[in-house]
Amino acid sequence: MSAMDPAVHSHVQDGILTLTLHNPSKRNAIFPGLYEQLTNALEEARHNPAIGAVIITGAQGYFCAGGDLSNLQERRQLPPKKDRRFLEDLHDLIRLFRAYPKPLIAAVEGGAAGAGVSIAFACDLLVVDEAAKFSVAYVKVGLTPDGGVTGTLGTQLPKALLMELCLTGTMIGAERLYQLGAINRIVPGANVIATAQELATTLSQGPNQAMARIKQLCEHAYHASLEEQLDQEADSMVQALGSAEGAEGIAAFLEKRPANFGATQPPEDHHE
Repeated sequence: MSAMDPAVHSHVQDGILTLTLHNPSKRNAIFPGLYEQLTNALEEARHNPAIGAVIITGAQGYFCAGGDLSNLQERRQLPPKKDRRFLEDLHDLIRLFRAYPKPLIAAVEGGAAGAGVSIAFACDLLVVDEAAKFSVAYVKVGLTPDGGVTGTLGTQLPKALLMELCLTGTMIGAERLYQLGAINRIVPGANVIATAQELATTLSQGPNQAMARIKQLCEHAYHASLEEQLDQEADSMVQALGSAEGAEGIAAFLEKRPANFGATQPPEDHHE
């Protein structure tokens, strides 16, 4: 693979894994192997205790333009079952994002369209260029959304706005999404990566096992009854209280010192 070939570039520094979608000639549109490369990198990082958070971004000032229409044209010739397999690869990646134990931050410069929106909003936190535009653009080429974008945005946006975005393919700006609470930070484009790194640094220094449990609780909350959520919160709290992280956090508070969660032993925390 040459340096010019589409790829996911990986970089680890100070406990942060940065994954960069690199297909700049097509605004980082989906390319063959993208889902597998992202999955492999995330699975490797899952088991690396030195990595506490992951940033996903795009090369050269744009996040991801979604599906490459030339590839989609080729897929039209496939039998439905084989075409479905391509979609399941994307959907398996989205499932991985939602169940991933470490914080995932989307650092979005420029904007995103189609499946690029799906990937960005499947992350836990979004740091976005204040000039960025998002488009659920499928309808413009006679297609329907995938990658869980209707489900993800459906939990964050009013129904009327979700309908408008999906039925018209119109663009929506970062400021409006920020006001609706769908993204976490909006900053000038030149500051997106630095802001995402600052946020990732804070998260990577926190109690990793507790944050994994918090992610599970937040995901569960969207489809659980109150009783189910109370049960899961109780189970999680018991596990956290008995963990090395819990011991360190409480001791640090009582001793009026910063907690050193990096000194805790992860194997002691695996009660699930």
